[in-house]
Amino acid sequence: MNENQNRKSVFLNRNFNLVFFGALVSEIGALFYSFAVSFYILEISENNAFLQGLYLAVCGVFTLIFTPVGGVLGDRFNKASIMFICDFIKGGIIILATVIMILFRDPSVHIVLLFAIGIVGNAVSGIFNPASGALLPHIVEKESLQQANSYFAMKNALEGIVGIVLAGFLYSVLPIQILFLIVGGCFVASGISEMFIRYEHRQPDGSLTIKVAFRDMRDGIAYLKSQKPMLALLVSALFINFFFTPVTSNFIPFFIETDLAASTSYLFDDLLTPEMWLSVFQVCIGISSLVAAAILSGVAQKEKCGRKVAVLIGFLAIVMILLSACYGLFVVKTGDVNMFLISAAIGSLLIGYLVSNINIPISTAVMRTVDEDKHSKVNSIINIGSQGMIPIASVLAGIILENSGSLYLLIFCAAGFTITSIFLLFNKDIKDI
Repeated sequence: MNENQNRKSVFLNRNFNLVFFGALVSEIGALFYSFAVSFYILEISENNAFLQGLYLAVCGVFTLIFTPVGGVLGDRFNKASIMFICDFIKGGIIILATVIMILFRDPSVHIVLLFAIGIVGNAVSGIFNPASGALLPHIVEKESLQQANSYFAMKNALEGIVGIVLAGFLYSVLPIQILFLIVGGCFVASGISEMFIRYEHRQPDGSLTIKVAFRDMRDGIAYLKSQKPMLALLVSALFINFFFTPVTSNFIPFFIETDLAASTSYLFDDLLTPEMWLSVFQVCIGISSLVAAAILSGVAQKEKCGRKVAVLIGFLAIVMILLSACYGLFVVKTGDVNMFLISAAIGSLLIGYLVSNINIPISTAVMRTVDEDKHSKVNSIINIGSQGMIPIASVLAGIILENSGSLYLLIFCAAGFTITSIFLLFNKDIKDI
């Protein structure tokens, strides 16, 4: 198969189309739901931020608890079957709960139902995600994996740009029950699409018991430990997530609520509220991510990506250092928020482009390198690591912001990126990925 055929083949693959468009529909539904439910809880609880935070925490805990279960199930059973069953369950419980909401208008009933949906839905997502993340290598040829991952990255970027705007519009014009029914329908439609996915599944020997499940989890961890180049790359990716989350989740909102909102004037203040600048930064990241993914979708897949990824992480560290310097110079020293807004927008464009060029090759390398019967378990370990570190990063960032301020948080994150890039650049095993 020549290079041009590789580039054109992925959407000629029936299974890929079913996975791609099924994921597009279900993820748009999930985006609508996550956007709406946070605002709805605040609306019916008289702006009880603790209740909203509790809801998010409970959902996160159940995702983490059930993710290793999903890793075991994904390597033992048909991944497509797991996916459509999970989507049917999520769609069904949302539709059922919405019908109950229509029948019972009491806000306390709605809150209980939303918590129930969150618990069951996130437990199901914990089972769904490892199977979903491990399916591509079974339905796409190895030579086309980078192209396939690039299209998924483009889809994610478009969802981040268009989906949020559409979610806000629908939330403002539709009754919440209608929006929830649309979300439930999205999951059901995705499940129907996934029912038609066909690939050769090899059933492992022996029946699944609790003892076997724990053994499979241990096997997944032991396998990852034995793959030193892959382990180095994945650990670095986890630390990138650890140091990147505080910038987007802690620093930017804090900067907007303190420095920007307190400013007497700022760039485009006649058009944009301070909070809308968060969307500007997100759109910048989304646009540059989309461009990078589009470029990678048309580039021949390289055999080795480890050294290039290490270099790109180094560039990401430089962007973080420059962002810290700009904040210190323009905001802390001179109080010029406009120059920092421009710097942050440019930085967001660079970050989105670099992150796509890092994440897509890493995802492709994992899919190409990991043994077929270990894909779901490895995916579950990656998900647990990345999701488990986010609350720690957010809490630590909050402590730094509270006690030292924004500049020190940026310096902390930039230093973390720099150390991670140096570790990768000097890791002798990374060249083998």
